[in-house]
Amino acid sequence: MFSKITSKFQTTIPREIRSKLKLTRNDSIEWIDDAGKIIIKPAKNDFLNFRGSIKVGSGSIENDIESSKKMRALKANE
Repeated sequence: MFSKITSKFQTTIPREIRSKLKLTRNDSIEWIDDAGKIIIKPAKNDFLNFRGSIKVGSGSIENDIESSKKMRALKANE
């Protein structure tokens, strides 16, 4: 498979590769130089692997905003 490099050094990832790597819009890819061999792989956000691992109760956005305002005011007065 081949891709052309544009004047802005951009290229299109072939459809077959996008499908294999399950890439979608706004995904990121990682470029790795392995002794002159370039490896391109999806850059996954490992943080999302922890989603759901901490159980929390329901919250109140209004209370959270008020609490943040109070903490900010305390820090500003220090």
